[in-house]
Amino acid sequence: MTTINPPADRIATPAAAMAKTPKSAIADDMAMIRAASELTRDLVNPDARIYWTDFLASTLVGYAGIAAAILAPSTAWMLVAALVAVVALYRAGSFIHELTHIRKNALPGFRFAWNLLVGVPMLIPSFMYEGIHSLHHNRTKYGTVEDPEYLPLALMKPWTVPLFVVAAAFAPLALVFRYAVLTPLSFLIPPLRRIVRERYSGMIINPMFRRKSPEGEFRRQWAWQEGGAWAWSTLLVAAGVFGWVPLRALVIFGSIAAATLVLNQIRTLVAHLWENDGEVLTVTGQFLDSVNVPPPGLLPELWAPVGLRYHALHHLLPGVPYHALPEAHRRLKDALPADSQYHGANYDSLPKLVMNLVAGSAKGAAA
Repeated sequence: MTTINPPADRIATPAAAMAKTPKSAIADDMAMIRAASELTRDLVNPDARIYWTDFLASTLVGYAGIAAAILAPSTAWMLVAALVAVVALYRAGSFIHELTHIRKNALPGFRFAWNLLVGVPMLIPSFMYEGIHSLHHNRTKYGTVEDPEYLPLALMKPWTVPLFVVAAAFAPLALVFRYAVLTPLSFLIPPLRRIVRERYSGMIINPMFRRKSPEGEFRRQWAWQEGGAWAWSTLLVAAGVFGWVPLRALVIFGSIAAATLVLNQIRTLVAHLWENDGEVLTVTGQFLDSVNVPPPGLLPELWAPVGLRYHALHHLLPGVPYHALPEAHRRLKDALPADSQYHGANYDSLPKLVMNLVAGSAKGAAA
C-alpha cells in the first residue's frame, strides 16, 4: 500500500517527544485523521454472521463452563471449567460495547438476544452502558468531569489502582442488591428512585457523574431490562434463602461472574493512559491517551476481546465494527510514515501497561 506522506508542517511529532507533552497541548494530526477516514470507508458495515456466530458460541461455551464447574468431580476440574467459563462469558459480555456503536436496525434482534442471554442473567443489562459510553466518545467530554468512564488514575494516589480492581470482585453482590432491593424500593420512594437512576444505573468509574432520565424508546428498553434484572436477582436470592439451588452452585456462579468483572476491570486499567487532568482534548490527544495492543501477541485476544485490543483505533474510528478493526489497523500501520503519531498508541503487553500505570501514579503522588 502506498505510504501517505503529509506536508512538512503536518508531520507528526515522534512518540518520545509526545510523551513529554501534556495531553491537552497535543494538536490534531490531520494527516492521520484524514488517512483513517479515507482508508476505512469500506469497513463500516457490521457482518451479521460474524456477530451472531461469535456471540452465540461464546455464550454457549460460557454457560457450559458454568455447568461443568458446578458438576465437576474434583476441584481441579472445577477450576479448569470455571476458567473456560470466565474467558467465554467475558467475551460474550464484551458485546455490550458493540451495542452502543452499531447503527439502529443494523443487526435486528441482536440487542434483545444479548440482554436475554447475557445482560439480564449477568445483571449487566445494556441500559447500564448505552447512553453512558457515548459520552465517553464525545470530543468535548472525554477525560473531563462530564466523562462517566474516566478518572485520571495515573495522576492519583498509588492505592487507587489496586482498589479499582478489588472493587470489581464485589460487584456481583452489589448488583444483586441494586436490582433485588433498590429497584422495588425506589419505585415506592421517589427520592430514592432519583438516586438509583443518577448514581447506580450505569457502568461508570467517575463518582461525580450523575445520569439523566431516559427518554423515548430508550426509556422502554430501560424498563424491561431493569424489570428482567429485578426478577432474576430476586430469584437468585430466593433460591439461596429457600435452598432451591445448592449454595455451592450459587457461589460458583457468583465467583465466575465476579472473575469476568475483575478481568474487565484490569482491561479497563490499560484501555487508556489516564493522564488527562480534566482539560478538553483534541481527537489526537484522546487517541494518544488510549491504547492499542496489536498482533503478533495472542493473549490480548483473551483479555481484550471483541476488538478491545484496538481501543485507541476505536476512539479514532468508533463506527468501525470490531471484526474490521484488525484490517483498519493494518492499513493505517502500512500507510502512515514511521514518525506518525498513529504508532505512538501501540503497546506490547498488559503487564507492562499496568506497571507503567502504577509507576505513573506513584510519581504523581510524590510530586
